[in-house]
Amino acid sequence: MLKLTAVLSKKIWGYEQWIASTHPDGMQEDFHAAINGDYPLLVKVIQADATLSVQVHPDDEAAARLEHARGKTECWYVLDAKPGAQLVYGLNGVYSADTLREAIRNKNLEDYLRFLPVHTGDFIYIPAGTVHAIGGGLRLLETQQSSNITYRLYDWGRPRELHVEKALQVIKNDGMRSVEQFPGEFECQYFSLERVDVNGGYSMYATPGSRPSDWQLLFAVSGEGTVKTSGMEESFPVKPEDIFAIAPGEKVTVEGHVSLMRIRCNDGAAR
Repeated sequence: MLKLTAVLSKKIWGYEQWIASTHPDGMQEDFHAAINGDYPLLVKVIQADATLSVQVHPDDEAAARLEHARGKTECWYVLDAKPGAQLVYGLNGVYSADTLREAIRNKNLEDYLRFLPVHTGDFIYIPAGTVHAIGGGLRLLETQQSSNITYRLYDWGRPRELHVEKALQVIKNDGMRSVEQFPGEFECQYFSLERVDVNGGYSMYATPGSRPSDWQLLFAVSGEGTVKTSGMEESFPVKPEDIFAIAPGEKVTVEGHVSLMRIRCNDGAAR
């Protein structure tokens, strides 16, 4: 078991903490060395003090064609939301590339976006190709494929580079799910998440394996406790937003009163 240290990336709208990463743009060297390879997921904590750009990520096929890289499907668990917080989740209709291009040129893309209010504990699945934007006043746990490809479609008048033509090639408006309180478990082809509320004690066993993708992650959503593996003499303290990488075959015991998010790679990510 390895307690991971975040890699901080400051942004004009707030910041990101890359809390589980072997991606070259935010490498955790100890994690990379421990798993002896490339972890196919990337986990972040995102603090949005202002609204992010409207953006879209390519799927695996488009990313391979355009960037020679893997795609970027992701999801968000809302750690904290200020009153009135919202985000963009898809388009509010089906539009041609010419229509969207014209809206961007006329600076009124807002009229074509689907805005949704969100609250602490909500869960949002962002399949690759979904137009999206995180609103200000949100703190999120993001689990995604290990990719840093973002096509910025619109930036609310800020003078940053846009990637309109690539974005228009990869937009899809399907595969989305209802935005609601996290149901306790979620699974897609790339990753699975499970919330575990510990009130006293909890034990888990990580399935044996030899691939980097066989490692699992435990993220502390709230509360406090301790965590140890069967081979450890002393426990690690656990506090909110701590994250631990669990080696294949390890048995982990958590004690205390703490809510955890257990994150695992699925076969789509491992390829």
